[in-house]
Amino acid sequence: MIRLLGVIAGAAAGTAAVALGLVFSQSPDVSPGAGLDFSAASAGEMPAPVAVPMRDGFPLQVRRYPRAEGPLVVLVHGSGWHGLQFWRLAPLLAERAEVLVPDLRGHGGQPGRRGDVDYIGQLEEDLADLIAAYGEGRKVVLAGHSSGGGLVVRFAGGANGALADRAVLMAPFLNHAAPTTRPNSGGWARPLVRRIIGLTMLNAVGVRALNHLPVITFAFPARVLEGPLGDTATRSYSYRLNTSYAPRSDYKRDIAALPPFLLMAGAEDEAFVAEGYEALMSPLNAKGTYRVVPGVGHLGIVDAPETAAAMRELLRGL
Repeated sequence: MIRLLGVIAGAAAGTAAVALGLVFSQSPDVSPGAGLDFSAASAGEMPAPVAVPMRDGFPLQVRRYPRAEGPLVVLVHGSGWHGLQFWRLAPLLAERAEVLVPDLRGHGGQPGRRGDVDYIGQLEEDLADLIAAYGEGRKVVLAGHSSGGGLVVRFAGGANGALADRAVLMAPFLNHAAPTTRPNSGGWARPLVRRIIGLTMLNAVGVRALNHLPVITFAFPARVLEGPLGDTATRSYSYRLNTSYAPRSDYKRDIAALPPFLLMAGAEDEAFVAEGYEALMSPLNAKGTYRVVPGVGHLGIVDAPETAAAMRELLRGL
């Protein structure tokens, strides 16, 4: 028995050594890039954010469009940016719903620790806390773009999934290996693959002490970083934030748990294969409606008139 325990301990030590070697064999690259077309990106006026306390007391920054009646819509931004992404879309939806636009923890002008959370799953809990604060007696629509759409899918498959009555997915990230994902999301994402593998190995044996390390960076154009909102960009994510911001490794199970949903994608999406969503998702979940918008790219789908029209129609039915 002692000999067996020694063999097991030796194997565990060997695995840990390999994992640590992988973790520290890469360093993040936060240099500017040109992975996505930001030519139409800008930021207009939105309500000033208010601090909404989460269960741990963290003051989540949320822009709110109050409405006494109708459903609640929570708009979840994509990777690296913040709620100002929805400055055009949110007011159009506010005519039919109360709209909340959070800067997710780790993002925006008051991020807490930029690019980090406390533990895997905390972003889902924050969404649940927002719904608890504003959604009583209302139908709830969770809507997300890109990684924000991935977080909506993750939420559906988690402990709080029943809180959402509908979902809207705008060009969602599903999984790095999903057939809808282009290599490195079209050049936008720079994953540290060896580090991710090493940290996943360590987490599998309960070692989480290094989960704060950055595992992915984003290729923001220099003109965005040098612009008036450049200091609000989040250029890298820790392992625990990056994991929290996407469906689980068994992403198909999360997809199957989605409530009735609308999926919008641009035919010219640089990061994902728009035509691939329905083929992948419809066999897993029959509750989806899919629309591919001609001439629209990854960032443009948020502001496309077709997206606003489809979402307003969805809200009419609630």
